[in-house]
Amino acid sequence: MGEADAPMEDGNPTRMWNFKPSEATETAGRLTIREILNKVMSVIDSGDPRPVIPLGHGDPSAFPCFRTTPIAEQAVVTAVKSAMYNSYCPEFGILPARRAVAEYLNSDLPDKLSPDDVFLTCGSQQAIEILITAFAQPHANILLPTPGYSFYDARAAYCGLEARHFNLLPGQNWEVDLDAVEALADDNTIAMVIINPGNPCGNVYTYQHLAKIAEAAKKLGILVIADEVYSHLTFGGNPFVPMGTFGSIVPVISLGSISKRWVVPGWRMGWFVIIDPHGVLKSSKIIDSIKGVQSMLSRPSSFIQGALPHIFENTEEDFFSRTIETLKITADICYNRMKEIKCISCPSKPEGSMFAMVKLNFSLLEDITDDMDFCLKLAKEESVVIFPGTPIGCKGWLRVTFAVEPSSLEDGLDRLKSFCHRHQKVNEIEELLV
Repeated sequence: MGEADAPMEDGNPTRMWNFKPSEATETAGRLTIREILNKVMSVIDSGDPRPVIPLGHGDPSAFPCFRTTPIAEQAVVTAVKSAMYNSYCPEFGILPARRAVAEYLNSDLPDKLSPDDVFLTCGSQQAIEILITAFAQPHANILLPTPGYSFYDARAAYCGLEARHFNLLPGQNWEVDLDAVEALADDNTIAMVIINPGNPCGNVYTYQHLAKIAEAAKKLGILVIADEVYSHLTFGGNPFVPMGTFGSIVPVISLGSISKRWVVPGWRMGWFVIIDPHGVLKSSKIIDSIKGVQSMLSRPSSFIQGALPHIFENTEEDFFSRTIETLKITADICYNRMKEIKCISCPSKPEGSMFAMVKLNFSLLEDITDDMDFCLKLAKEESVVIFPGTPIGCKGWLRVTFAVEPSSLEDGLDRLKSFCHRHQKVNEIEELLV
């Protein structure tokens, strides 16, 4: 009997096979937000009659108060019924859609974009995938914010690109620690990432701070990748200023999508744009590398591309205003209710995006070992899902989304408060009763 005919034991052949899982994929997978949330959700008690309150991710589309505009829905229906978008799309997106994105962004930019500067993607995650892959080379590194968006770390790990992390400063409204950026960078640093409005911090950078970031990047000879998927979702004192405003100082690649502002993350329609009036990225062949990567990947849905011009041109300002007003209300609820919980502190009130970072005080808690343990026990006992800070570089912190129906948010925060009180150290409870 030959090796190929080896006997079976418990339904499996005894021979050794040559294939095995990719170590890079396994490492990268552990860093994704979805993987962490799945782990937290897996412990929820299925016998709990209460609804699960999702305070861990930025997808408010399930709640009626965050329903997208009928204008966007009708634009998609019209595009499908036209039968004009049933074919394969050009690799960088159809021209009318790229032109629409350029015109949409140009209202905020001093240096105007052309359709050739626009690359359409399957959501902003694919934009990250393309850029990280295009920049990956031996010994190269990229500077990422802490706390930040873990998909950058996951893609960098998968591509073998070294990620170096600079801190955001909670006591300064989560501004970039520019001294740390300068200390981390070397001749192999290719770019730094900023996220504005902030995910996960809910901050909005001022014009002055963005100008300092541009000057620092210029000094270091690196480009800026500006993750701006939450652009214009601001409700505090600082308006949204695109990083591309400073494209004449430093090359900028800006990421965006319709997922957040139009509340349609499942439509998977994103983009990245090159804001580089001096042509530095073109002359250095970076754009050629980006195009080479994108040509190997799938394109965003054709009919969503076909609907884009109508969506941009006809969405009424009233829709945006209602969304922002709802976010302002829920941000206020989140911030004010967190102040009622003794073991949790929020260093600054959210001014944009859909998130807040809050810090745990473990000295006031018992039977809680770390932020992951906190989130697992909270999910099991209260059916409330919150994202732990450790996977995004902030051990002892939590990322909380407030993009939730106000009544559900109140319910979730009530349960969070009850959980914290139940796990509060006995001497702390006694002190409150005195």
